[in-house]
Amino acid sequence: MLSCSGSRWAVVLLAAALLAACGCAKPAGQGGVTLRMWAMGREGEVVGELLTDFEREHPGVHVDVQQIPWSAAHEKLLTAHVGRSTPDVAQLGNSWIPEFAALNAVEPLDPFLAASNTTPKSGFFPGIWETNVVDSVTYGLPWYVDTRVLFYRKDLLKQAGYDAMPTTWAEWRRSMERIKAQVGPDRFAIFLPLNEWNPPFVLAASAGSNILSADGTRGAFQTPEFRKAFDFYLDLFSDRLAPPINDNGIANLYQEFERGYFSMYITGPWNIGEFRRRLAPESQDKWATAPMPGPDGAATGLSMAGGSSLVVFRGSKHKPESWLLLEYLARPQVQARFYRLTGDLPARQESWSDSALVADPAILAFGEQLRRVAPAPRVPEWEQITRKIIERVETVVLGGANRDSALAGLDRDANRILEKRHWLVERARTKGASR
Repeated sequence: MLSCSGSRWAVVLLAAALLAACGCAKPAGQGGVTLRMWAMGREGEVVGELLTDFEREHPGVHVDVQQIPWSAAHEKLLTAHVGRSTPDVAQLGNSWIPEFAALNAVEPLDPFLAASNTTPKSGFFPGIWETNVVDSVTYGLPWYVDTRVLFYRKDLLKQAGYDAMPTTWAEWRRSMERIKAQVGPDRFAIFLPLNEWNPPFVLAASAGSNILSADGTRGAFQTPEFRKAFDFYLDLFSDRLAPPINDNGIANLYQEFERGYFSMYITGPWNIGEFRRRLAPESQDKWATAPMPGPDGAATGLSMAGGSSLVVFRGSKHKPESWLLLEYLARPQVQARFYRLTGDLPARQESWSDSALVADPAILAFGEQLRRVAPAPRVPEWEQITRKIIERVETVVLGGANRDSALAGLDRDANRILEKRHWLVERARTKGASR
């Protein structure tokens, strides 16, 4: 469940009242239906270009899109839920799905999916699909996807004796050692910002860690799987293969990558465009992308399942029409067109045969990685837990804390954060056993 301070809820309730006073969607003309859709950032700016064809196919339905900055989106959605003024359809970061499902704010989609001939579960990347499922109920439809892969200096890797990125942790580690030997004591093989929880999560997922217990009520940070990933990650700092700094410690990430301050970086698809814009023309053939290495090399390692999904709010009075909109935006050809407009990677696997994706070698690593992704724990408290991961990593890297005590501390942190969830699950089990 959500944990908000009294002052925060006061702000939310006041904003909800103001929203209610402003009224709902503009009326549709002549018996038609107007759907209110909220979309964030760049997506909200361009999705309207896709909707002309939708409205042509469904002449009685009009879509009114409101663009919302990402920085304000979460609070605005909470405010709208409390004030019963939610839109019909909205874009949610898929890590938000458990929270809004717990609030009973979003509509289960399984009945719509069961009746659909155009939106099969098998058409989506499996790990991405799972981010939309909470307690076996589907609440969102993947709209676009995000994951993390390695961006690397292929020229420096080649000088270290490798024609391609290694696929095992052991060989990956050796490649970093060789790069470090070449670049010297003041430069590094990889940049792992200490204020990012994603790299330790990605490594833990590859090692088979569930992060939390199976029912999501306890930390599982002292398990052998998480410990294996934790040691691999922390050794990169203790052996001076990664600089012990956060992303504020580098004035210009792209310039430092270009001058060889670091040669590898775990990041997402948005940086393809940034690398192409910010690196000098003579540096464009010196970098590449690769899927994450795995512990044993039998296959590429896992990475995180990210992206955005589309949901229908329970308060919508136009749920069948809202589902039609979700179905339309999930079509492979529409998702391919959306990629051309935004650069957002399609969630439908069929879309990846589009020429704009096939022709881009930097994108192909993402397509390969998306077949091996893992969702973050699907509990509303996950963001609080990620902050504790960052804090505990910093105590070891910067403060010299013992690794065993850091992992024990992480379990205590998670258990405290999940205490109410644990109580609710145990209560439900006790009631079930007494029947």
